[in-house]
Amino acid sequence: MQEKYILKNMPIVHVNVWKGFSNEAKKKVIEGITKVFVELGIPKEAVEIVIHEIPMENWGINGEQASEKFKYIKAP
Repeated sequence: MQEKYILKNMPIVHVNVWKGFSNEAKKKVIEGITKVFVELGIPKEAVEIVIHEIPMENWGINGEQASEKFKYIKAP
């Protein structure tokens, strides 16, 4: 029964972050998101997470490039 669930109802979560997101931060995101789904009763084997790193100059916030708006902030 569990295998059937994995094949048909596998959640795939896409997470967009700024380029430079540390490997440690990625691990925490993956573990945290997986934990939420497990708490909802979904087997952890069924959870997939894709992290997309986007350059800050390609990310717009409030009419500005994130690279300008947050030039003094470093990604975790």
